[in-house]
Amino acid sequence: MSAVLVAVLGASLAGCSSTGGKRAEDARAAQAAGGKAAVNTPRWTFAMVTHSGDGDTFWDIVQNGAEQAAAKDNIKFVYGHDKEAQRQSQLVQSYIDQKVDGLIVTLAKPDAMKDVVAKAEKAGIPVITVNSGAEESKAYGALSHIGQDETVAGEAVGEELNKRGKKKALCVLHEQGNVGHEQRCAGTAKTFKGDLQKLYVEGTNMPDVQSSIESKLQADPSIDSVVTLGAPFAPTAVKAKEQAGSKAEIDTFDLNAQVAGGLKDGSLGFAVDQQPYLQGYEAVDLLWLYKYNSDMLGGGKPVLTGPQVITKKDATALQEYTKRGTR
Repeated sequence: MSAVLVAVLGASLAGCSSTGGKRAEDARAAQAAGGKAAVNTPRWTFAMVTHSGDGDTFWDIVQNGAEQAAAKDNIKFVYGHDKEAQRQSQLVQSYIDQKVDGLIVTLAKPDAMKDVVAKAEKAGIPVITVNSGAEESKAYGALSHIGQDETVAGEAVGEELNKRGKKKALCVLHEQGNVGHEQRCAGTAKTFKGDLQKLYVEGTNMPDVQSSIESKLQADPSIDSVVTLGAPFAPTAVKAKEQAGSKAEIDTFDLNAQVAGGLKDGSLGFAVDQQPYLQGYEAVDLLWLYKYNSDMLGGGKPVLTGPQVITKKDATALQEYTKRGTR
């Protein structure tokens, strides 16, 4: 969206002056590339609060996108996270108390966030939801939701498993109570022609994740695919497979450098990318557009950033982007 706006603006300026318009556009591009604001709007403060635990590379990518958009849009960006829903809600309340100019939140456990989002709306603070909670976003008063439809993403996984001739798959859920994770597995089951089983693990304990998957694969050698719901868990599933002596294919939701490497070397079959950089970048950019010009995308519907099925043929091109933290 921002690229389109810049292109249109550049074209209109060029129409007024064949040299002055281009100089102005080049100056804005140079400022953005150097981490300087490309606009002269007020120094608004936007806060993002997610349900991320510590050390989750997925949320590093979301944050990278948000920070780069903030630099371009002259925004002071602050970030908080907590995997516990009540503490996430408390973080949002703290930013409301600080009278931030805009909020970006996730609704992984929507019931715990409903009241605090309503408080933000009552305080006149615009809210955009990202990543999880598309179904609840509008009802809770958010302006828009940016992310992928988790059920549709799951359906894409089921269809890909069918293409690969898989008959029995294991869907590994690493955060109990996360509605998006349940939707991913449910979507997979909807389109997958084989048998899908769910395995709940404690995502904050990787040794437990590995041993749980390993035990399941040892107990049921007929499992021919393991689907993890986050990129950090894919390498752990590969280790579990090796220890169990299983021939199951390891597939995953989301992308990071390790996953790109696994796709390239064949230890992973495919990944479903929801482009988290876009979620952070577009959320900040859309809040800025709303504050500056009352613009809003989506027409009341979620703005989708995925799913995109990634395979070995895509891995080499994507590795460059994963290393810099944008994919």
